[in-house]
This record gives sequence, structure tokens and C-alpha cells, in this order.
Amino acid sequence: MDRMILACAGPSARAHSAVVEWAREEARLRRLPMRVVPWPPPEAGVTDIVVCAMPGEEAADGRPLDSGRAPAGGAPDRPLVVVADAPASSCRSEHVLLGVDARHPSDSAVLFAFDSARIRGVRLHVVHAWALPSDAAAWPFGVPEEERATWEDHEVQLLADVLRPWREKYPEVAVQEDVLLLEPAQALLHHGEHAALVVVGAKPGTEWGEVVPALLRGATRPVAVVPTGART
Repeated sequence: MDRMILACAGPSARAHSAVVEWAREEARLRRLPMRVVPWPPPEAGVTDIVVCAMPGEEAADGRPLDSGRAPAGGAPDRPLVVVADAPASSCRSEHVLLGVDARHPSDSAVLFAFDSARIRGVRLHVVHAWALPSDAAAWPFGVPEEERATWEDHEVQLLADVLRPWREKYPEVAVQEDVLLLEPAQALLHHGEHAALVVVGAKPGTEWGEVVPALLRGATRPVAVVPTGART
């Protein structure tokens, strides 16, 4: 099978239209063919990207789709893009948003995000969310500002170290780095409202953990879930 974009028909006319529109534009940008298949999707084969409807849509029998798992047969080694109802052209998109855990970065997700920004000619906004040490809440007078600044500087350096080789590989992509003291999903939802695409990494398999389902529940823009080790 040739490399292509696989668009999974949505469970409603509105979802179907949004999925096909996004997949068609992505295929144009990547100069790849696109194929529309029924829901649930078949095995992906060598498909580059699988595109499906945003969880929360109702299936044909009226049951809500499961937002905690990848769609059946949803290509565990391929990026899966989940598209909201709103057509991609309905919102002004000036950047691709990437969520990175600077301590355990996913090279597959970073590569996919840089390449997605490159083909669109937009900047890449990279967000690393962090948290105060677990014992900070027990400090009687709160966290001193100097301590907080020191920790934050360390997080900033971690992110810079992760992105340095990718900046060198993609010098044409403008990169904005953000280190935020927020929950990961909250940080991405805060900055993802006008993104062309939100990119996050995930461990291979059907379980997406906590961040991806939380992100999908609130996202209004397409979300790309890129498994670790995915061929991008």
C-alpha cells in the first residue's frame, strides 16, 4: 500500500465533513494521496496519518464515542489526528502547538510538530508544563520567590536543551518556548484555541493516560496524538 492520509468517516455528517476537509488539506500539504474509509478504521498499513472525529460525537446507534481510547484499529505506530466539528478554515491559525515533557520528550512528537509547522509556514509554539516539588505545599510560609525562580530557570533550560538539535535541523521554523506552572492539559488548552494543530506524544497502545483524554474533552482544534516510536 502506498503512503497516504487515511480519513475515517465521521459518525455524523458534520463530523464527516470536518474530518475529510482536514485530511484533504493535510494530504495537499504533504503531497500524499488521501483515502476515506468507514468508521471504525481498518488496519492502517503504511498510512502516514490516521484522521478521525473528535470524541464526544455520537456513533450511528446514539452511543457516545470513547474519549479515553484510540479508535479501533487506529494505527498504534502512526500519528492519529482527532478533528473537532469546526472546519479547519473556520479559525485563524498562526502556529502549531506542541506539548513536551522536557524530562521525557517524545522525539516522534517533536519531529511531527516541527514538520507540521514547516509545511504550513507557521511558527511552532512549544509548551512544557511543570509542577512545584511535592513537599512545597507543606512549607509554612509558601514557596519563596527566589526558590520558585530557580526551579523555573531549570525547567527553561531543560526545554531549551531538548529543542536545540531540532532548531538546528529546522532553521526555517520559528520557535516560541513556554514553560508554564500548570497541569499539562490545562496549559495546552490555554494556548491551543487558535492553533492549526495541537501535537502531543503518547505511549504505544490503546491507553492514552490522563493528559490526552483531558485535552480532547476541551479541545476545539485538531489534536495529533503521536505514539512514541511512530514513523513520521
